[in-house]
Order: sequence, then structure tokens, then C-alpha cells
Amino acid sequence: MSHDNAAAEDLRNGIERIERLEEEKQGISDNIKEVYAEYKSKGFDTKTMRSIVRLRKVERHARLEADALLETYKNALGID
Repeated sequence: MSHDNAAAEDLRNGIERIERLEEEKQGISDNIKEVYAEYKSKGFDTKTMRSIVRLRKVERHARLEADALLETYKNALGID
């Protein structure tokens, strides 16, 4: 196998791996949507749930810093 053929085969393998991962990612995304739909049907507010999920990804100190900055901006604009 020539170097060009080996490189082409390696590239094809990489593309196929990416395609499989994209399919898995779509499946996971669909599963997440199903969970939100389930909890919406139970009466939970999914917008708030999404906010909580985002907040839990942020370290505490960064979250406190962002909250303080938000409060500063709200106060400057007279928003309660």
C-alpha cells in the first residue's frame, strides 16, 4: 500500500469514526429531550430545569462571581 493509499484509508477511518460519534450524539440528544418531555408532563418547568443543569456545570466560585455581576448590572438598570 502506498503512502497516499494509507493516508486516504486513515482519513476514511477518521471520517467514519466521526460519523458514528455524531449518530451517538444525536441519540443522546434525543434521550435528553425525552427526559425533559417526561418531566414537563409531570408539571416541572423545563426551562428552569435547563438552567439548573447549566448552573451545575459551573464551579461555585465562578457562579457566585457571575451572580454578583448580574446583580450589579440589574441594580445599575433599576431592575428588581
